[in-house]
Order: sequence, then structure tokens, then C-alpha cells
Amino acid sequence: MKAVRFDEYGGIDVLHVIDVPMPEPGPGEVLVQVKAASINPGEAKIREGLLHSRWPATFPSGEGSDLAGIVAKVGPGVTGVSDGDEVIGYTDNRASQAEYAVAEQQNLTPKPAAVPWPVAGSLNVAGTTAYAAVRAVGLSDGDVVAVSSAAGGVGSIAVQLAKLSGATVIGIAGPDNHDWLASRGVIPVAYGEGTADRISQAADGRLDAFIDTFGGDYVQLALDLGVDPSRIDTIVNFGAVQQFGVKAEGSAAGAGAKTLAELAGLVAAGKLEVPITATFPLDQVREAYARLDTGHVQGKIVLLP
Repeated sequence: MKAVRFDEYGGIDVLHVIDVPMPEPGPGEVLVQVKAASINPGEAKIREGLLHSRWPATFPSGEGSDLAGIVAKVGPGVTGVSDGDEVIGYTDNRASQAEYAVAEQQNLTPKPAAVPWPVAGSLNVAGTTAYAAVRAVGLSDGDVVAVSSAAGGVGSIAVQLAKLSGATVIGIAGPDNHDWLASRGVIPVAYGEGTADRISQAADGRLDAFIDTFGGDYVQLALDLGVDPSRIDTIVNFGAVQQFGVKAEGSAAGAGAKTLAELAGLVAAGKLEVPITATFPLDQVREAYARLDTGHVQGKIVLLP
């Protein structure tokens, strides 16, 4: 089978698609024929060695955790899952960007027929991160929340989940994404000089919570706008946690088949959209990551093995 591999830290040029042995599912594991596997910024940072102290790579290394596909084989002790089942899930082995991948049964959930493959293969990292971030700031009916990078992979899901909680949502994004945000009931605000004033005006002087999916100075901006640290969540600025006492709940806090099932159900019911910017075949993995590197990506980029 074909799989993405890299043998050293570096840019997209270290990525290769090569033939590797077919993996065999062990006890409690499932072999999945991958139909879709999204790419994420964290995976690019791991490949570049920027997260070596936290998540070191062992070479040769694979790529990817998100996946959706068809069960090809079940390992010993697996029940309730059969060959041919369509599933959504993830692997913790950096191996989803391949034609086949092994995942633990507990990390899989059935794929509703109404959920397209590219969307199903994009739900794990972005979806569970957005889910955890919205939960972390404790939104309820009538709250006002701002979300940075509101049209990105995590932000585009977070603004919709925040709306479902009954909150008024302000989305910070470039002008090209304002129509998309407005069409989903989100108040768009441009980033850059004067952002704080624009947020304050859109919030009518009252901002209850802030979800930072970008980094930079957004935590400080939220504090300056009077948001209590307990209702600020950042998935990027981890230094702000110790400095200001804000939260940093992300995919680890929201991960799990139960969360994936809930998100997939919302998609199937037409209550949640996962924007797909582009899809690429597996052998164009370099092009896919190059597109991610350009920034200003609305929603997700997905590999279709």
C-alpha cells in the first residue's frame, strides 16, 4: 500500500509517498481503508521539528491522525464493527495519510450516510478542538463571544457550535470570509489595526467570552476588552495560560468517538458545515501542505487516498 513518510525534519520537500507493508490490526484494533484524511497545521509543525520537545518524531515517520473510511479487517476481540462498515475516527500513530491505517476500535464511530467523505475525514482534530474550546468558555443563551481566525479549520466549526449554544458570535476574519460568516449568523469583524474597537462596537460594549484559534496578541486583546480569564480559551498561545490564567483546552480535551458521533450527527442534520477548501490525491501531499502553508485557508484541506 502507499503511505506518506518523511525521514528527517524539514519542509514539504521531505515528504514522500512510498510503498509500505500493509499494517495488521492487533487486539482491539481495526484496519481501515482510508477514503479521506485531512491535514492540520500541527502536523506540519511536527514535520518541521518545531514541536520536537513535546511530540518528537521517530523516523521514518508517517503523517496524519484524522481519517474516514471503510473497515477492511478487524483485530482480535473487536465486536460491533464488521468489514465494510463506514467509519469516522482517528489514529494516534501518525498514520492516517495512507491508503490503509490501523485505529483502535474505541477511536471510531459510524459514518452517517449524509456526511460526505471529505467532511468525515476532517472532523477529528478541528472538530474536537472547536468542541472543547466552546465548552471551555461556558457559553449559554445570550452570551457574546468572539472567535479569532473564525473561518479557519477550527474557527469555522467553533463559530457554528457557539451559535448553537444560543450565543451572539463575533467572527474575526479577513474580508474575503465575511460573507460566509454573515450567512451563518456570525457578526464578521476584520482583523488588523482597530480590531478591539470593532469588536467592542459589534458586542455593544459587552464581551463575555473569547476563543483564540490564531495566537498572537488575541489573549491580551480579550483581557483588555474585559473578558474574565476563566472565559478565554486559546489553542495556540500556551504561554498565556501561566501568565494570565486563561484556558488552553483543545483536541486532547475534546477527543473521543462520542464527540465525533455528536459532530457527525450535527453535520448529517444540516446543523453544522465543515468547509472544504481543497482536496488532493495522496501522491500530491506536498501540494496539499503547500496550500496549507499559504495561510488564509477557509475550513479544511483533505487528502483522498
